[in-house]
Amino acid sequence: MPTRREPTARQLRLAVELRRLREAAGLTARQAATMLGVSNVQISQIEAGLSGVSEQRLRRLASHYACTDDELVDALVEMATDRTKGWWEEYRGLLPTPFLDLAELDHHATYVHDVAILHVPGLLQTENYARAVFSSRIPELTSEELDLRVCHRLTRQREAAFPHEVIIHESALRIRVGDRTAARAQLVHLLEASGTDRTTLRVIPFDLDGFARASSTMTYVGGAVRKLDTVVRDAPHGAFLIDSEAQLGAYRTRFRRVEDVSLDPDRSRDFIHRLTKEL
Repeated sequence: MPTRREPTARQLRLAVELRRLREAAGLTARQAATMLGVSNVQISQIEAGLSGVSEQRLRRLASHYACTDDELVDALVEMATDRTKGWWEEYRGLLPTPFLDLAELDHHATYVHDVAILHVPGLLQTENYARAVFSSRIPELTSEELDLRVCHRLTRQREAAFPHEVIIHESALRIRVGDRTAARAQLVHLLEASGTDRTTLRVIPFDLDGFARASSTMTYVGGAVRKLDTVVRDAPHGAFLIDSEAQLGAYRTRFRRVEDVSLDPDRSRDFIHRLTKEL
């Protein structure tokens, strides 16, 4: 297979999981190469995401690594053989790679859980709200860059087809992003989204105990199997992905604890409705 210059996040995740399986089996890359009948360089390239791997070779590797998790192996095979050219490819070279990786994560997600503290999650933002968020970026974006980011975000929303559980702190609902009209429209949009079967929305008011458990924003993306889940965190330099099993477990626990201190969906809708009246 040809060597890749810039593997996607999904290709890199496959590479990481294959390396983890090898290391769990106590084998070196040289030993894995010998078992597969390939060079050390080929194993290194596969485990760096720079080269693909066929279904036959992947299953042989899993057998050599004594992996008995058939669901995981099947999911890895799907990752290895997937030739999807998603809608996000039209943005390649126009937007930073993390935008494309996030859209690819969405495409393969089985569910998404969001905890939002300062801003409404991207998948629930109105066009005006998203434009205002991107307009606050430093350094300032050009009008073309701004339009591309907004268009990408709105397309992500249209393409999303997974169950979406969202927990939003009152601060994110009250912080004025854009003008009063845009802020009210955003709250109305949240009410409309929370009325669908796909979206479950909960709110954490300022006066609820347990706020410390909701002190950071996170997006938890469900994979084909639990080991392939991913957490997306925002940082000043851009979003980064977390996929270690221990950290994934910690974030699952964090989400459930935040859920426990939030209002139920009906009370959350009532809360947002009251905020809308204030505007």
